[in-house]
Amino acid sequence: MSRTFDPYSIAHDTIRALSPYTPGFQPKGEGWVKLNTNESPYPPSPRVAAAVEAEIDRLRLYPDPRSSRLRELVAARIGCGADQVIIGNGSDDILNLLVRVFGGPGHLTGYTVPGYSLYPILIAMAGGQAEVVEFDRSMSLPVEAIAGSGSGLFFLTSPNAPTGVSFPVAGIESILRAFPGVLAVDEAYADFAEETAAGLLVDHPNLVIVRTLSKSHGLAGLRVGYAVGSTEVIGLLDRVRDSYNVSRIAQAAAAASLEDEAYLRASVSRIRKTRETCRGIYESFGWFVYPSSTNFLFVEPRDAGGRTGPAVAESLYDHLVSGRILVRRFPSHALTAGFLRFSVGADSEMRVLNNAVESWLRNE
Repeated sequence: MSRTFDPYSIAHDTIRALSPYTPGFQPKGEGWVKLNTNESPYPPSPRVAAAVEAEIDRLRLYPDPRSSRLRELVAARIGCGADQVIIGNGSDDILNLLVRVFGGPGHLTGYTVPGYSLYPILIAMAGGQAEVVEFDRSMSLPVEAIAGSGSGLFFLTSPNAPTGVSFPVAGIESILRAFPGVLAVDEAYADFAEETAAGLLVDHPNLVIVRTLSKSHGLAGLRVGYAVGSTEVIGLLDRVRDSYNVSRIAQAAAAASLEDEAYLRASVSRIRKTRETCRGIYESFGWFVYPSSTNFLFVEPRDAGGRTGPAVAESLYDHLVSGRILVRRFPSHALTAGFLRFSVGADSEMRVLNNAVESWLRNE
């Protein structure tokens, strides 16, 4: 007779109580228009395929544990030293490292709401305490609330997700001057924005900028991200980084993509153009749309009767799903419950989406 084994009885209390992160729905089968996870509608640089193929015969070998070539490329792009850069298995890996170093039991880690819903999960995984700073509908940067949060680490997503709003660099600098902890500015969508906080790194050693190659570079399937900060902060993150955290193929592909700046600029320009065209369409419906510095639009749908709110957003969402079109809902917070987030797809995909929206308006 085998004995009964209950793993929950010996698991850590914080893990038993944890609700895991829920990513955007990944459909199976053909025929879906997938606009729910902010992936690029365009393939990565053509140089990526050649770089990946060149690594096949070397897969028996471990990758460079420090991703040295990537550190050098990022440093050249940002204008800093390679010892100020760390590479991660996606930017989520970097966020996790930050919490492992500066969060955990007895430590307060802050973040804004609405914001990236992974932050509170990482804090809970580390057994830390969360400090939440709420936005209001204006999405004005709450400088004093963040600076006075009392946290040792604070996550600020700029441009914000899910609204797409970008915060002024001057406001971020005001936080850095008054905040005694580490301010991690999560710039996952920086390539789509007009300005970034990278220029503040020289004068503010408590600033860490986190970015990903998943969005603008079209490498979501490979999971590569990076952070830039002071040599001291990066050195601490390196202490807790997994030894071989970025695969050989991912390093090669990311390097090829970073070296093809012209291709990146062209892809970003196409996405921005489509974004602004669609924003004009939704505003012509009488919808409120946050100004976006990202590859998505956060819209408050208004039905044919002029109504807005969670029920209206749910109605449109269900209508789109029935037509095999995926967008994203955020029903758990009062500020976001009446909105939907539309990733910017290719022009053909956006036409399908917009035709479905118009059919919903006619039926409503």
